Amino acid sequence: MTNGKNGKTFTTQQGLNSYIKNICDIMRRSNCAGALQYVPELSWILFLKILDDTEQREAEEAEAVGDRFDDSIAEPYRWRDWAAPQGTQRLKLQMGEMGKFIPFVNDEVIPYLKGLKDKPRATPRQKIISEVMSNVERVRIDSEANLLDILDKVHEIDYIDTTHIFPISQVYEGLLLKMGEKNNDGGQFFTPREIVRAMIKIINPKVGEKIYDPACGTGGFLAQSYEYIRDNLGDDITPEQLEPLKLNTFYGREKENLIYPIALANLVLHGIDLPHLWHGNTLNGEVTYGDLFKDAPPLFDIILTNPPFGGKEHKTVQAQFDYKTSATQVLFLQHVIKSLAPGGRCGIVLDEGVLFRTNEKAFVQTKRKLLNDCNLYCIISLPAGTFKAAGGGVKANILFFSKGEPTEKIWYYDLSDISVTKRKPLNLSDFEEFFKLFPSREESDKSWTITREEIEAKNFDLKAVNPNAQSFEDKSTPKELLDLIESKGKEVAGALSVLRKWE
Repeated sequence: MTNGKNGKTFTTQQGLNSYIKNICDIMRRSNCAGALQYVPELSWILFLKILDDTEQREAEEAEAVGDRFDDSIAEPYRWRDWAAPQGTQRLKLQMGEMGKFIPFVNDEVIPYLKGLKDKPRATPRQKIISEVMSNVERVRIDSEANLLDILDKVHEIDYIDTTHIFPISQVYEGLLLKMGEKNNDGGQFFTPREIVRAMIKIINPKVGEKIYDPACGTGGFLAQSYEYIRDNLGDDITPEQLEPLKLNTFYGREKENLIYPIALANLVLHGIDLPHLWHGNTLNGEVTYGDLFKDAPPLFDIILTNPPFGGKEHKTVQAQFDYKTSATQVLFLQHVIKSLAPGGRCGIVLDEGVLFRTNEKAFVQTKRKLLNDCNLYCIISLPAGTFKAAGGGVKANILFFSKGEPTEKIWYYDLSDISVTKRKPLNLSDFEEFFKLFPSREESDKSWTITREEIEAKNFDLKAVNPNAQSFEDKSTPKELLDLIESKGKEVAGALSVLRKWE
């Protein structure tokens, strides 16, 4: 099925990936040189295309049962009007004076879409459209020919055989990862998907639970939670089960102007019709746009998050917290504890410094609060290079806890001995033994348990120190070490001698 549009049908992953890469290549040579330029541009273009397909399908379904359907976007600002190859507005512009297409998009389409949220009785979908467009001031593509080429290629993505390949949403996630490559700032907004999937598997979210990420970045935890719940329901999923998933399950906050609209686009591309995302600073409460979040519950059943590492907050922000510190991640941990409902579950990524630091009062107080109010039942020590592919190199850990009962003991699992690089990232298969041992909290060469008494004796130092790890001790004598140095020196001298002959 191709919706009658004669678009391309994709049946292989390689074909779809290659096609999307080709679109990005056009963007790269059209004033969008890096991922931080072309990913946001492709985000709103893809979003408008998928939205138009969705609304055309919904209109057909409404007509079939005799219901009325109102488009969120009026003529001539719908994708089918100005972006589709046979769109009436596009044909009108192309038959007129040359060079009118980009000004129409810049001066009419974009301002109209950004203003939808201000319409009287604006719908949630219209508000989402405006927010996806909130960071778009103009088309970045440098020529009309290149823009039309990109629009035509995006328009052709009509059908993807998801029994054999990933849907467009997961291909899009691959583009988001590129925002964290080559030390782009985008890395701070992207958690490696294998980490996300491992955390979701342990937390095991279900239909009816409210899921929250207070530092949602591009929306990975929320998007993957949706896919996890939907996939677990299987082929027998009913409209009654699917509707709350799409409309009343996922909540998040994001501060960065560049990333917030990308998160909205990402969640909609995954199938979440109403992502309740709040645009603003989670820690100080300053809101840029909060209408999509206004019906959020005060507490959440599940929190999945990877708050930013290493940030510093002003004293005015610290004043809003029980334990004052400039360390952003510690303030986020306090926010998470406070936002979790009784009986709620949390998976959170924290840098190692939060775990081992005992020289600052707020660090100790926050960890004591965590252990008093919550059952911190598991800590995974991640490899040092886990976040390299996403632009970060900080050693981190995953903490799992539930609210309502104090911590009596913590089960640790050590993955730190795995070598991780940009070309060899951490995979879900690396968690295989962890998943096997986790239900019974078995001890092994990589897992162990410590008690509350041991934790308090170390002044709440929670760092993972594997008691079973084998340490290497070099027992060479001073003479043996000197002989080794001399031998290596001779090898170097010999190599230099050969090289000098070629001078």
